[in-house]
Amino acid sequence: MRRGQASCGRSRPESGPIVVLLHGFPEFWFGWRHQIDALAGAGFHVVAPDQRGYNLSDKPKGVAAYDLDTLAGDVIALAAGYGAGAFRLVGHDWGASVAWWIAQHHPERLSHLVAINAPHPAIWRDAMDNDPEQRKLSGYVKTLAIPYLPELMVRAGNYRALAAALRESTQPPADDEIAQYRAAWSQPGALTATVNYYRALLRRRFEMPGPASLATPTHIIWGAKDKYSLPRLAQASRDLCRNGRLTLLPEATHWAQHDEAAQVNEILLSFLR
Repeated sequence: MRRGQASCGRSRPESGPIVVLLHGFPEFWFGWRHQIDALAGAGFHVVAPDQRGYNLSDKPKGVAAYDLDTLAGDVIALAAGYGAGAFRLVGHDWGASVAWWIAQHHPERLSHLVAINAPHPAIWRDAMDNDPEQRKLSGYVKTLAIPYLPELMVRAGNYRALAAALRESTQPPADDEIAQYRAAWSQPGALTATVNYYRALLRRRFEMPGPASLATPTHIIWGAKDKYSLPRLAQASRDLCRNGRLTLLPEATHWAQHDEAAQVNEILLSFLR
């Protein structure tokens, strides 16, 4: 993982509390464009990296390089490089999956966790197998596990499917913003690297954490119109938290931080202070 360009901006106060923003699939650091200035303006030192495999980050070969343990290690090392002890962590989609993993396995490194539209990975994996409704919504995950074919499908039509997914937001990206995403998706090796997140997930066995076993203060933000995950997965994830809260945004989609940027920013500023 290399530092995303957003973490290098001059408006990021270097003396403030560190907040790491982890994007999901198929975004890159740019997925936090509506949050970075709001957090920095409130005095936080914002670090918004490209996760491993995305955009300008390194893209090691092999599915094992994208296991949750390794992805979590990237984030912990990144925060340590900025001198952070316990830091604030905000994740969306796969970024939230990594954030949940850190909260479970490295709780001493986190002071606050915000997860946006992604359940704890064990909740997600269990629901894929045992919840018929979620299994249907997650059918794409097993498609992505097929060798080679997903990369061909995703690349088709100048990344038509990925652009269409982002445009499901109630505040869809403009054409020039989609062009920035296409440039990131076109980086050599990026498609295989990012699809390997899903392949690694399906190879791993999960043990479900016990109720109220995650000690990090946690706020889950969930767009209720998410077409990829059911709201009950958010509720089940909250039940894993000793100090957890859940905010449902009734009109937001999977892309809650874009759909309801002002409200999400208000929640972040209130919770992370």
